[in-house]
Amino acid sequence: MEKLQILFPEPQLRRLRLAAQRQDRPVSELVRNAVDQWLERSGPPADEVLEAPPTFAMGSVAIPASEMREAAYRDDDYQ
Repeated sequence: MEKLQILFPEPQLRRLRLAAQRQDRPVSELVRNAVDQWLERSGPPADEVLEAPPTFAMGSVAIPASEMREAAYRDDDYQ
């Protein structure tokens, strides 16, 4: 396990400590359980891909790459 410092507003921390005392459990255990529940509801881990990313048809190339610099500095539209 790794140590992590979390800041809670006083009212929230007071309620958390009371809940831990009532359940006779450490505050850290309650927080870990709450995080586990939240992670379960939020879906699979970020490293799991649910589906392939979308692909888009962007049309044809209007200008060859070798001519782009010149076209960027011209006043007329490239057709």
